[in-house]
Amino acid sequence: MSSILDAPAEKVWSVLGDFHGLAEWVTMIATSKPEGGDGVGSVRRVTLVDGRVVGERLVAYDDPGRRYSYQFGDDELPFPVRSYRGTVHVLPVTDTNRTFIEWFGEFDCEAAQVEEMNAVFTGIYTEFIANLRDHLVRLPVT
Repeated sequence: MSSILDAPAEKVWSVLGDFHGLAEWVTMIATSKPEGGDGVGSVRRVTLVDGRVVGERLVAYDDPGRRYSYQFGDDELPFPVRSYRGTVHVLPVTDTNRTFIEWFGEFDCEAAQVEEMNAVFTGIYTEFIANLRDHLVRLPVT
């Protein structure tokens, strides 16, 4: 999933780059608690508004490149997949001072479920980006 946000990349990354800060702007997340510090290897323990709890481990973080990747723990797969790795990437659109955002996932599942899981993850990324867009509008202008 990709989109253009009406905010500079620095502002977008100031929100999105906080791996443990999802509960501040994602409406389906009630809480996000850090475990094991803030850097690569740390886990965000996310409690969804429906009560489900999901652990996501930060596996790569590139602050200058405005990109990070995370994966579900092997014992905490909230979807019918064998593995999952999500990546978020933010790039400046320099001629308009806007931001290009890309959010995608790589996963392994049964062949019969590939289309369904593609739709599920695309829907989640779409909702997260819409939540981010709404949150950015409410932030003070700097």
